[in-house]
Amino acid sequence: MPDSMLELVGVTAGYGRSMVLFDVDVVVPSGGAAAIMGHNGAGKTTLLRVAVGLVPVRSGRVLLDGEDVTRMVPNRRVARGLGYVPQGQLCFPQMTTLENLQLVTTVRSEIDEVLDTFPALADLLSRPAGLLSGGQRQQLSIARTLLTKPRLLILDEPTEGIQPNVVAEIEEVIADLTRRGDLTVLLVEQHVGFALRATDRYHVLESGRITGTGEGGEGALDEVRAAMAV
Repeated sequence: MPDSMLELVGVTAGYGRSMVLFDVDVVVPSGGAAAIMGHNGAGKTTLLRVAVGLVPVRSGRVLLDGEDVTRMVPNRRVARGLGYVPQGQLCFPQMTTLENLQLVTTVRSEIDEVLDTFPALADLLSRPAGLLSGGQRQQLSIARTLLTKPRLLILDEPTEGIQPNVVAEIEEVIADLTRRGDLTVLLVEQHVGFALRATDRYHVLESGRITGTGEGGEGALDEVRAAMAV
């Protein structure tokens, strides 16, 4: 297995004639967790959409577990082990929590496994997803993606608009998932403290360019803040 699960190599990308990312290099080590941090408008979500295949690259390469997937469509990347949880706690609001999970699998043992990861959902299986709190919907979004059995889980702003106690639960889930060693996590996050605690590597993106990179942990807080001030 390659040392990195995901690599963006010299990626320039954007929308139409408007480029958002400029010669970006990002490495996400296999079996670990990495964070992309930066201010609003820095290009963080665009970077994730490039990784998923939703935004084409103008130049550069995208490697998934050592395989060049630069020209590969999103569903083929998903088939190769990529799971993506976009912003917004997305769910099917008229369907119950259980029905949302059953969109991926009807195998009860697999559903029970993700409920072990998010036990709060176990008591909400019959509730319409639209009536869940923001934190509960975020847990549901992550749980549904985990049912696809990804090797790389990409999370876009997983703590946005979520109450503090659920943020702590999601942080623990990320740590637990990466401790298992068979899942790599990449997250975009504006809450620097959370991002550094939850990951072991960070990249700072500002105005579409990488301005800092290093090992995670709260000891890197000053370095990240300096890179975000560039």
